[in-house]
Amino acid sequence: MNDYLTLCKPRVVMLMILTSIVGMCLAPSNSVPLIPLIFGNLGIALVAGSAAALNHLADIRIDKLMGRTLQRPMAQGRITPKNCLIFSATIGILGMLILFFMINKLTALLTFLSLVGYAVCYTLYLKHATPQNIVIGGIAGAIPPLLGWTAVTGSISPEALLLVLIIFVWTPPHFWALAIYRYDDYAKAKVPMLPHTHGIAYTKLNIVLYTILLICVTTLPYCIRMSGLIYLVGVSIANLLFLFYVLRLLLSDKREYAILTFKYSIYYLGLLFLFLLVDHYYY
Repeated sequence: MNDYLTLCKPRVVMLMILTSIVGMCLAPSNSVPLIPLIFGNLGIALVAGSAAALNHLADIRIDKLMGRTLQRPMAQGRITPKNCLIFSATIGILGMLILFFMINKLTALLTFLSLVGYAVCYTLYLKHATPQNIVIGGIAGAIPPLLGWTAVTGSISPEALLLVLIIFVWTPPHFWALAIYRYDDYAKAKVPMLPHTHGIAYTKLNIVLYTILLICVTTLPYCIRMSGLIYLVGVSIANLLFLFYVLRLLLSDKREYAILTFKYSIYYLGLLFLFLLVDHYYY
């Protein structure tokens, strides 16, 4: 059972659900209805787990070559491709049915498109076709707050799209830091990540530039009065720390700074959405 849970990438799904909940809470409503809160996030989690399982299935070959993924159940042969496909289809269909019949058609459609974007467009094509794979494919992973928003409102708004934009801009510095740290793994698997196609120095520069862009984008909720001073102060401190990490990475040849930047970026995103929540309910 633990192996099947691993297929779903529970840490990634948990982060997605956190951002989905924030989308629900920030949506214009007196309170978050119980059905979207419970069944909306359940459906989103099941479909996200399905997409993650398909990613394991598609990446069996390269997972066997990379130290970071070598112990995955598919790479170790503990789960067969057939059983992985059955598991993925089962939870994916169940999640879609929950969203379609218990939430709304818009949320179901957007969730399905995110599954296709991640499991098909990114995993099967973009990942192996271009060093900009994580940039182009990042939209699929950025959509959860929009799903939470539409689960409550049944509509799309600029504020919800801004939440998507934040995650979209956050994704490249987050993932490229990992790509630098795992440089040898990706080279062995022949995945055209930016450090291999354009060099580590160029990748570090891009990480810094995207982080500066992220700082600008994350101030927009305050600028459009979507959030208040609590969020602004919190995200400003988090942004300064992020800038410290990426500049230290840029100016040093120590590979461990890359993984420290990667790890901080995960905490950063969680804190950012936590600041949004605290600010929203304080005011």
